[in-house]
Amino acid sequence: MGRLFGTDGVRGIANADLTAELALGLSVAAAHVLAEAGGFEGHRPVAVVGRDPRASGEFLEAAVVAGLASAGVDVLRVGVLPTPAVAYLTGALGADLGVMLSASHNAMPDNGVKFLARGGHKLDDELEERIEAVYAEHRTGAPWNRPTGAGVGRVRDYQEGFDQYVAHLIGVLPNRLDGLKIVLDEANGAASWVSPEAFSRAGAEIITIGAQPDGLNINDGCGSTHLELLKAAVVEHGADFGIAHDGDADRCLAVDGAGQEVDGDQIMAILAVSLREHGGLRENTVVGTVMSNLGFKLAMEREGIDFVATSVGDRYVLEAMKEHGYALGGEQSGHVIVLDHATTGDGTLTGLLLAARVSETGRTLADLATVMRRLPQVLINVPDVDKSRVDSAAELAAAVVEAEAELGSTGRVLLRPSGTEPLVRVMVEAADIDHARTVAGRLADVVKSVLG
Repeated sequence: MGRLFGTDGVRGIANADLTAELALGLSVAAAHVLAEAGGFEGHRPVAVVGRDPRASGEFLEAAVVAGLASAGVDVLRVGVLPTPAVAYLTGALGADLGVMLSASHNAMPDNGVKFLARGGHKLDDELEERIEAVYAEHRTGAPWNRPTGAGVGRVRDYQEGFDQYVAHLIGVLPNRLDGLKIVLDEANGAASWVSPEAFSRAGAEIITIGAQPDGLNINDGCGSTHLELLKAAVVEHGADFGIAHDGDADRCLAVDGAGQEVDGDQIMAILAVSLREHGGLRENTVVGTVMSNLGFKLAMEREGIDFVATSVGDRYVLEAMKEHGYALGGEQSGHVIVLDHATTGDGTLTGLLLAARVSETGRTLADLATVMRRLPQVLINVPDVDKSRVDSAAELAAAVVEAEAELGSTGRVLLRPSGTEPLVRVMVEAADIDHARTVAGRLADVVKSVLG
């Protein structure tokens, strides 16, 4: 059996890679591992279980709930809610663990199981590895120690979770959104009811698209991975701006009143300035990744805000934030973490805070986004090469030094081996797109020649 847990839970094609049996077994294993770790001592354990609207989530939810209850865990089934809502409720209700069934921005056939520890935080690597080991051990025949009688877990629907989460979102806002007209693209996903409700209660006039999930249409030509519909709707309705989420609503991208994209880096730049003005930008620092646009870093320098770059992946951003007590971090994809109010990226919260900034300042989103100039970025994937030699090939290192000297302070080069494929990603930023393409193409040729 290969490694099951990836950077964000266990994912795969539902009913092929991710079966009901696997979901059930992992849930039983998680309950036993967390109990052994001392998390359930002195009380009857409780789990919060939620899902996005994928059709496969229905049977996978049943499997997870069955597994947890069979291990003696009481289950609060919150239904279709965003990943950050499940994380919030896990913490707010004092639950011992949370489980979210979603494959986020992936296509509908995929699904995933994500376990959350007490407080709504992602499980650390050691616990995930232990869950895998215990699952593998019992999968080969070792019997479970199963409770009977009154010891089995009880299951109930927890419909109050919807209003609790919306109230939490509204409570975070520094000001209301009255007078704003906003288009919301919910990706036919987990935020299809929560996000419109929150924006409406906050005072905004809303138009919703991609908010009629049928179990099969999640992320299908809509949401944060397909902004075309949102751009058209914002212009058609004369809206102030638009907000787009992904399937489990842990991401947020935006579109200004003219239909131009405002990406995660620009959103973070806007929020960083806002948090600093309100005294909430701890250590005067924002966290991004090595793939954050150079324009973001330059903008933070101009604003006198420190920038910390981590490896690619929201888990690394979150680790840096928790270790050093930073308040804001995220990625270009729109996965933005506001740690004072969420334990993970929360697309609805991000959108609300962005809207609050527009309302507070009276400036358009397009005007606010000018805090940073997004430099042209060219990414070339070079396949079928020995990615293990990226950092050791002298000829390649020399080519990078030469390219960096040519680009100067307004450009950047990044060579990064793929984590899952035999390829190297060549990323070049420059003040001019043609210059970026030229340098990227030249470096890609060197990568192919040296590592091919």
